[in-house]
Amino acid sequence: MSNGFLGYDTSLMLDVVVVALIAVVPAILFSLFQVKVKQNYVLHRNIQLGLAVVLLIAVGAFEVDMQIVHGGWENVVNKTPETPRRSAEEMSSIQNVLWIHLVFAVTTPVLWGVTIALALKRMPKPPGSCEHSGLHKKLGWLSVVDITLTSVTGLWFYYVAFIS
Repeated sequence: MSNGFLGYDTSLMLDVVVVALIAVVPAILFSLFQVKVKQNYVLHRNIQLGLAVVLLIAVGAFEVDMQIVHGGWENVVNKTPETPRRSAEEMSSIQNVLWIHLVFAVTTPVLWGVTIALALKRMPKPPGSCEHSGLHKKLGWLSVVDITLTSVTGLWFYYVAFIS
């Protein structure tokens, strides 16, 4: 089993996703600054599309690593069933945190995907303010809240599973 690079006994892809969770919120805030303050709709669109592609690839690779290579998150946390690092009670608590994280981790790509798909379909080319802007702002802010909660709960899971 490969080790992560953040100094904890995890997997490489888990640490990659943790770095992505840390980087995505400032990147989205920068994207929002570009559109709200600078009126740079093209850069906003490009950042959002780039983030969506990068995160889709990172999370896809993470899921393959977690499910196929390691056989589930429990095997990454405990390494070996013979000498588990966490008790059954601790694993239950960690799983509860994971369930909370998964609520946001599952809704984020759906909400973000709908926001992006509608924008690509309804926004003018090049992008700018239009009839769709009101709905796009609402969906966009919901997406920002969702991805932020995905990041916070994902980091919470990492903390309780590997740091605490």
